[in-house]
Amino acid sequence: MRGRGLAAATVLVVLCGGSAAVAQPTTAESGARVARNIIYIQGDGLGLGQRDLLRLALKGKRGELAMDGLAVTGLVRTSSDDEDEIVTDSAAAATALATGHKTRNGAVGMDVHGRPVETILERAKRAGKSTGLVTTAQVTGASPAAFAAHVPSRDSQSDIAKQYIENSRPDVLLGGGEDWWYPKGNPGLWPDKPGEESRSPYGDLVERARRTGYTYVRDGDELRNTRANRILGLFANEDMVDYGPDGVGKYAPRVPLQQMARKALDTLSKNPRGFFLFLEEEGTDGMSHENNAHGVIDAGRALDATIAEVMRFVRAHPDTLVIIGGDHETGGLSIENYDASDAGPDQDGPFDVPGSKLQFTVDWTTHDHTGSDTPVTAEGPGSARLGGTVENTDVYRVMRAASGL
Repeated sequence: MRGRGLAAATVLVVLCGGSAAVAQPTTAESGARVARNIIYIQGDGLGLGQRDLLRLALKGKRGELAMDGLAVTGLVRTSSDDEDEIVTDSAAAATALATGHKTRNGAVGMDVHGRPVETILERAKRAGKSTGLVTTAQVTGASPAAFAAHVPSRDSQSDIAKQYIENSRPDVLLGGGEDWWYPKGNPGLWPDKPGEESRSPYGDLVERARRTGYTYVRDGDELRNTRANRILGLFANEDMVDYGPDGVGKYAPRVPLQQMARKALDTLSKNPRGFFLFLEEEGTDGMSHENNAHGVIDAGRALDATIAEVMRFVRAHPDTLVIIGGDHETGGLSIENYDASDAGPDQDGPFDVPGSKLQFTVDWTTHDHTGSDTPVTAEGPGSARLGGTVENTDVYRVMRAASGL
């Protein structure tokens, strides 16, 4: 990943792993010392292998993704504080990023002793900033939830939704997961697959959100047309991506991540005090769990287009800290030269390399998460502190230090 010059006071961090040493920024490195806005962009499950896959498949050997063109590059260590497991899950990883506390797998916004810990989003809200959660997963899923809720189990998604609208109150909530907002017997807008159904034990949480000031939007047209300052949009019954192995899984969110990001930026940037925004592409993780490299490429293409959209905003608002990262690696993905005589059942491909006659294959070692460090790239106020190898908890500390929260 090659870096480029840093524009004014904007910080952009693309993250897929962690380290221990955190260097102090200088004015020359990061422009203005205070970040008015923070944008954390996550490619769930996005490790070094996924980054290389996307670059080779989309840009070629010498090409560069939007996520590659940032000033600071580092690695993030991803382990959780779990007595029984070495490898993290998304809940523990996101909690470390959001709160600066490592915790056990499955816990959301709580430390290892089960105590709620304040998140960077909640600090931003307390400082008068606007806040938002945007994802192609369920908006009550483990990663976004860790920034705005506190529950002992990531499975308590209706409790997470209730906490959103009663406690943390993000101004923009966009993603999937309407099953957790409607009671049993009310199917909502999106059709349930076999085994899925609405399941809120708290009644109609969408209607409750409306009563507390949210405008509810149900599709891309309604999202595009609303001028509301507080928006709830649920665009799938569960995740917005149809997961499955190659030839079965399909990356086709009904509302693209790039469109959701654009609306979130337009809405949150109205606040003169600034904002915190979490953006997530879930497909890079879900398709890696399925060992579906074609699906990872499709999700990664959408993620990189969203990053390009964010960077256009950043250039016009250079007092922004952007962080883009992977909470963990999924699938044990590696790149190999294509050899037709050596193709195995754990390989995907061959894939063409644009601008050449070369082909490569993707090899998988697991359907689960791995303990690998993940890459981080960054730009803006305080971004220099993410160079080298850091812990995932350091990402939270960098966001706090850069913004003064």
